[in-house]
Amino acid sequence: MAPMRIATVHRSRLTAESETGPARLNLPTNVRTTEFAVGDWALVNPETHMLIRRLDRLALLQRRTEGGRPQQLIAANVDTLFIVTSCNDDFNPARLERYLALANEAGTKPVIVLTKIDQVADAAPYVAQAAALQPGLDVALVNAKTPEAAQVLAPWCGPGQTVALVGSSGVGKSTLLNTLSAKLAENAQPTGSIREDDAKGRHTTTSRSLHAIKGGGLVIDTPGMRTLHVSNISDGLDMVFAEIAELAPACRFGDCTHDHEPGCAIQEAIAAGKVDPARLDRWRKLLEENRANTPVQSGPRNNKILKTGKKRR
Repeated sequence: MAPMRIATVHRSRLTAESETGPARLNLPTNVRTTEFAVGDWALVNPETHMLIRRLDRLALLQRRTEGGRPQQLIAANVDTLFIVTSCNDDFNPARLERYLALANEAGTKPVIVLTKIDQVADAAPYVAQAAALQPGLDVALVNAKTPEAAQVLAPWCGPGQTVALVGSSGVGKSTLLNTLSAKLAENAQPTGSIREDDAKGRHTTTSRSLHAIKGGGLVIDTPGMRTLHVSNISDGLDMVFAEIAELAPACRFGDCTHDHEPGCAIQEAIAAGKVDPARLDRWRKLLEENRANTPVQSGPRNNKILKTGKKRR
């Protein structure tokens, strides 16, 4: 069997990269493309291109979709997640925290990549806000249109490394992909403009895909995400909101809501200026959403079923 890396996932077909170049894979009758993510490794019959089996994943980025359907697979075996946002009205701490929790839960290193730095007089306030979202978080400043962007991101893009680009439409993901991969004009990913009034962009990337980086690594491009619902990310949230997770055990009551109870260590920290009350509000919102969306086992021991939680009133 030959090891191949899944490069694209479509409704009825998969393509992969092999030592001899790109290949379209054939699937057994009982296998669906929805079971695979871009970045997966698979064993393939090199003569028939029949996929034999998927290899175990080291990391899996996935998100919850509406309607209670299975989680949508974003990318697999990603070493570093570049969370791309721009120095304009697109910069949204609450959305960035969702991406950070997603990366943490998957075991993937997150890096905030701030683009469009050439369009602001001073990018320092954006850097400060981004760095405060999680302890030890790396923040990179780039102009995605210049070759220097590849040099800034080179520490995470070396041989054997896989990075993925996520972020909303219009922040420069496609431009950054073209810069990282040094694509020729005829092979470059289409890019689009943004609306000046709200910094919103159009979707120019419509599917996930795997590309080679000139530094020796690989990059997975993803479409812009308008919504990012969370579930099964308790550990990831604790890493994002470490200041809250570390203080909570010091509260007087074990079921403290950190709202009005006496002896609340978090409220005391807010009063002392050590915790941002806006962070507490965003943490509480994500915690409730995660609890409501995360299935839990219920029923008799030998007949357990999975049910989603319910929001507290």
